[in-house]
Amino acid sequence: MNLSTELWAANQDLAQACLEHPFVQGIGNGTLESAKFAYYVGQDAFFLQAFARAYSIAAAKSPDWVGFRTFHNLAGGVLQELQLHEGYASQWGVNLHLVEPGAATRRYTDFLLATAWGGDVGVTAAAMSPCMRLYAFLGEQLAKNGIPNHQYADWIRTYSSSEFEPLAQQLEDLVENYATANTLIHSTYRYAMLCERDFFQVAWEQ
Repeated sequence: MNLSTELWAANQDLAQACLEHPFVQGIGNGTLESAKFAYYVGQDAFFLQAFARAYSIAAAKSPDWVGFRTFHNLAGGVLQELQLHEGYASQWGVNLHLVEPGAATRRYTDFLLATAWGGDVGVTAAAMSPCMRLYAFLGEQLAKNGIPNHQYADWIRTYSSSEFEPLAQQLEDLVENYATANTLIHSTYRYAMLCERDFFQVAWEQ
């Protein structure tokens, strides 16, 4: 079993908790209150800006050109995702320039950026991988009976798409190339998964 598979398997409890979370289920069946989704869109846009920065820091610190190019390519993927959020923002009446990050969002972004600045690229890849793998998993699960026709269909379409899965795989390849299986890698990955669950919970509580 490779390291990424091992990390994902070790955190199935949190992956399932996210899938079964009422926020995610509300996106799946279209019943989520629009105010909760609007809050989430703003927070996620703030998060993605930090995510893109963390990729760029890792690219600069990468020990070889393959790593540099892959991290750089993944940062480009985040910029495309942010364009999607700009579309959501106009649809849901969110001004992304006025977003105040909540405590759960700050905890997650501060953790990612501190890891990117202070850790090696293997640890950074392990900190970022849960977000990508989890969203690919959620998209796949929510779309498995066909993508429904409701207000959150685009969200499901994005994360279940054939374009998103390879991005998650590229990041897991970086984990394989640069990370070593140890306590730090396992705890870093799990902390990111806990941040993901808390992110949904806070949006649900709005």
